[in-house]
Amino acid sequence: MPARRKIDVSTRLVAEWKLPPAATLGSSVRAKGILLEVRAQLPLVGRKLLNLEHGMLTLRVPEGAAHDDLQSVSATVSTTLDRIEDLPVIPREVEDILTITTTERYRWLKDGRLKSSGRRTVKLRGRARKITFHVFDPRHIEDVLDRDMVTVWREADAKTAAENRRRAAGKAALKRAQKKSRQAAPHAPGDGAAYHTLHDWEEFERDGLLR
Repeated sequence: MPARRKIDVSTRLVAEWKLPPAATLGSSVRAKGILLEVRAQLPLVGRKLLNLEHGMLTLRVPEGAAHDDLQSVSATVSTTLDRIEDLPVIPREVEDILTITTTERYRWLKDGRLKSSGRRTVKLRGRARKITFHVFDPRHIEDVLDRDMVTVWREADAKTAAENRRRAAGKAALKRAQKKSRQAAPHAPGDGAAYHTLHDWEEFERDGLLR
């Protein structure tokens, strides 16, 4: 995440917009993502004027500076925020909103508990390569959060892991028992060891019956 930009106290506050809870879902990471999304809609000069302060977007300009395009910038911010609650949630925001690990996100996405609403491809700043990742419907993530499904899923995963360990231990015990059984099995008739099991063998040899 980019370093937080320090607010210049000598600047003048021109406008501010409160981010609705339905948009941020209680996440500072999500709020930062909204800031970046709104900045992307602004001209380069306007991007430097827009900041995030205490859950609000603020438009500030240096004292005495003239900015003829402030009205246009302000209008663009307002228009973008009108539909910001529908902004897809990206992976790092999902992890922060739900307080889950990357491993859990991968697992639950793979088995369908977390439902992807599509993919997004972006180019990393200063790099040639692009990355593609899943994005999520904010209402789906809100539903998972409100119903505390993370707790339910973790409990189910713990039970599954315990059952898998029990089955693995059972299979290992069965293999050990089979191995011991094979090692303890008596020799088949006709083996040389059978010589020592025949009764009165000495009498046969003494009488010459086998010569």
